[in-house]
Amino acid sequence: MKLRYCILLMSTMLFVCCSSDDELQAETPQSTSAMTMNITIGNVTHEVTLVNNAATQTLLAKLKEGPVTVKLDTNDNFEIWGSLGFSLPSSNEYINGQPGDVVLYSGSNICIFYGYNSYSYTRLGRINGLSADELKTFLRGGESDIIVTLSQSEATAIRRINATEEKDVYYTLGGQRVEHPSGGIYVRKQGSAKDHVRKILR
Repeated sequence: MKLRYCILLMSTMLFVCCSSDDELQAETPQSTSAMTMNITIGNVTHEVTLVNNAATQTLLAKLKEGPVTVKLDTNDNFEIWGSLGFSLPSSNEYINGQPGDVVLYSGSNICIFYGYNSYSYTRLGRINGLSADELKTFLRGGESDIIVTLSQSEATAIRRINATEEKDVYYTLGGQRVEHPSGGIYVRKQGSAKDHVRKILR
């Protein structure tokens, strides 16, 4: 009788492990990333929401070492642009640039639009929340020798989002999940650890 009960218990544990994996996989914490950087001109700073590509990843790695200050000039009354002083990986595409767009030109030049232009660029990101006129004022469009500082934003981080709280999960020997186990024998799943049989006396 005891032998039959042990075999039944072992087979039930195997069933619980197999049946609960899919359920737990859906609850596995996922990561999202908010990729941003700051652009500062004078005493005014605005945040750029970055796309996720090799160029922005390389740029953020550079900004971790410290802010990058560049001197930009106005070009054709639609952008300020100039050399970064270093190259970034290019993934050029034909872009219909709009006010607020930040792009990479020729691998080592940054362009920040307050107007419109269509050309082959590598997209970096976008300044949101400003009108074309506000962008022109902030970027000092029409001027030359504009001192622009790029820096890492505090919002740039990989944030962990938990679908459920990290806690023990209990199943009956029949494979049914129990939120508040009371007296009986249960299979406990704790994080990525192995299953354990636990007898709860309540």
